[in-house]
Amino acid sequence: MTEASSPDTQRLRDAVAFTQDLIRCPSVTPEEGGALDLMQEALTSLGFECTRMTFVSEGSYEVDNLFARRGSGKGPVFGYAGHTDVVPIGDPSDWSVDPFSADIVDGRLIGRGAVDMKGSIGAFVAALARFLDQRPDFDGDIMFIITGDEEGIGINGTKRVLEWMEEQGHRMDHCLVGEPTSNDTLGDMIKIGRRGSINFKLTVNGMQGHAAYPQLADNPVHPMVQMLTHLTTEPMDSGTEHFLPSSLQVVTVDVGNPATNVIPAKITANFNVRFNDIYNSDQVIAWVRERLHRVRDDYALEWRVSGESFLCPPGKLSDLLTASIEAVTGIRAELGTSGGTSDARFIRSHATVAEFGLLNDTAHKVDEHCTVTELEQLSEIYEHLLEGYFPDA
Repeated sequence: MTEASSPDTQRLRDAVAFTQDLIRCPSVTPEEGGALDLMQEALTSLGFECTRMTFVSEGSYEVDNLFARRGSGKGPVFGYAGHTDVVPIGDPSDWSVDPFSADIVDGRLIGRGAVDMKGSIGAFVAALARFLDQRPDFDGDIMFIITGDEEGIGINGTKRVLEWMEEQGHRMDHCLVGEPTSNDTLGDMIKIGRRGSINFKLTVNGMQGHAAYPQLADNPVHPMVQMLTHLTTEPMDSGTEHFLPSSLQVVTVDVGNPATNVIPAKITANFNVRFNDIYNSDQVIAWVRERLHRVRDDYALEWRVSGESFLCPPGKLSDLLTASIEAVTGIRAELGTSGGTSDARFIRSHATVAEFGLLNDTAHKVDEHCTVTELEQLSEIYEHLLEGYFPDA
């Protein structure tokens, strides 16, 4: 760990300063980049017992993860989950500053991971440090699950840590995931669920031939067009109380054919389905197959389920978050389920989970940033949340 990245007592209590330290760790998936080292040192200094664990699966890269716990062992158990890995920066010349310098320009903290999601981690650690200054003997436990693989394939990160926790007897009652959930203003959205996601690959085979002699060939493009029409012209549903309608989006159609006078032998199409809590993945697959069979039975269909849809009904955690946001910003947050997948899809089987963090409009973009004011407000919201979750007896 470099001297510049080592946290001191004062910087731990300053959400902006500690976030800067995290951004300066170049932790592009799957590189740890010093970010987990920094977190371990910070949490150890706050009295947490830390466990580092590295997981690897066949055909995948190694992933470094951090678990930390502090508390009395009596009372409620609160978890915070996040990731220190970030997406690649792209062309550094497109950035107005060094993506890992964490410069503040005109009140904006710029850097890869500022929004997704080192800003949230920095805000929570600072809030926690201030909370512990006032309540070192709070009744309950606080846990951290910090992975280095949320932006990657995601198989050796949070999912594996949760399996380890279960084996070791660690449990959580509630868990906050610090993903950037706010849309237009900090605090306007709390996520209490997520849509499921399945990626499909559809292949239709035919017989190659000359375009002038179609009777001597079998053109697979024509049935593919009909199949995709059946998939895209009928809505899957009209949504539910907390979910938007399910959505099927075709993302590629390819015959690999550079010639204009050749009927291709094969055509493939890739499409993604984001589905709400009306369905599970098996039901979505059955829905797709039924529409494909309306055209023909001779096709190949492959799929990969990224996650099931889930909903954590409003309750203690979402109520405390809503109250904390309103106390700090004056905004009444909406409870939603929009957006992509997150590690909450794994956590929801182990604890009641909700997601709340910074604005998501610059996530993964050049000059990713949040304002200093937003970061400080987020930390204040998190501190308010901890005070409400562990009331002073």
